Amino acid sequence: MKILKFPEKFYWGAATAAHQVEGGQHNDWSEWEKANAERLARESEKDFRWNPHWKEFEGEATNPKNYISGLACDHYNRFREDFDLAKDLGHNAHRFSIEWSRIEPEEGRFDEKAIEHYRVVLLSLRERGLEPFVTLLHFTLPLWLSKKGGVLHKDFPDCFERYTEKVAQALGEHIHYWITINEPDVFAGGAYMKGIWPPQKKNIFSFFKALRRQADAHKKAYAVIKKIFPESRVGVAKHNIWFEATDNTLVNRLLKRLADSLWNDWFLKKIVAHQDFIGLNHYHHHRITGGYNKNKNEIQTDFGWEFYPQSLGQTVMELTKYGKPIYITENGLADADDDLRPRFIREALASLHTAIQSGADVRGYLHWSLLDNFEWDKGFWPRFGLIEIDYATQKRTVRPSALAYAKICKENALELPDSASEN
Repeated sequence: MKILKFPEKFYWGAATAAHQVEGGQHNDWSEWEKANAERLARESEKDFRWNPHWKEFEGEATNPKNYISGLACDHYNRFREDFDLAKDLGHNAHRFSIEWSRIEPEEGRFDEKAIEHYRVVLLSLRERGLEPFVTLLHFTLPLWLSKKGGVLHKDFPDCFERYTEKVAQALGEHIHYWITINEPDVFAGGAYMKGIWPPQKKNIFSFFKALRRQADAHKKAYAVIKKIFPESRVGVAKHNIWFEATDNTLVNRLLKRLADSLWNDWFLKKIVAHQDFIGLNHYHHHRITGGYNKNKNEIQTDFGWEFYPQSLGQTVMELTKYGKPIYITENGLADADDDLRPRFIREALASLHTAIQSGADVRGYLHWSLLDNFEWDKGFWPRFGLIEIDYATQKRTVRPSALAYAKICKENALELPDSASEN
């Protein structure tokens, strides 16, 4: 066997997001779900019939109940049980998000009971030896802010600064790693470029405005956290794609440069002086051959995405130009049968190891996700969890892939057959 050792004090774990796992939410997404569930179920076949796995999830996807987050995983009440499982699986870090709508249900009014809940969550992680990576904004907005205009409103950066300051003052002593905003580009793209996420206002100018507002909000949040806790490490979770120009032609090079500039680099360059690390969320490889989306798709996940785990290392290498430490804050796949996930983790980590050996300063890997969860406008049918959730009973079942990953976490090393090579 070939043993690939990872750096000392490497963080291993998994990630979640409040709206996707906690249950009992009251925010702009929970209201949008109720208004759109029937439509999403009705349009699902049209939207997903391209997916070779459509028949496997058709029953769930055509059911309006699939699109209502409701109780989700009841993680708000079961977090201790879930953290026990994470500890048993060898994790030493965990990423989660604080739900803004719980902390500030009305503008300027903070809920001390909700703050205390997240204090208990943080202490529960610490008691189990899991380092918290805390996200402040993972897509969902309080209703009062949504009604004002959400991220497009001129006051959004100030509102986010006030919320951040409150969380930092109340909970910051327990947090060393802060992620201000999750995937600002994905959020802006869904809401304003594609117009399929709340508030569904498709407009390219609004898309760039939303990015600018989020960049300003991040800078303000960064400053206030560093003022209160100068030793804290603050970054964003940025969704980056590996755009692969398969042939060294002028057209392919130009297409790659354009895609990298607009999607991968635009936001990071806006905040480059206001981040201590880069959190990388990575799911996609796009092959460029005279045009975009030329993937071979020889194997596809339940979501219909190409199975191409080795793109993780390539994406990491393209981030080294920023000179910042890198944490993989999301990386995973929808795989209900758990057939592909063990191989995915092995090949993704092999490629990550190659990047580290090539000089990338990578300090942790957080798999998406710890639990099966509510996948936004897709609902419950995509299964991303290391741990399976029976939504009828809330029973947790550890998948075989979670056990394979646990071995890597506990040994801080990846075993590969002698015939295998790093990608």
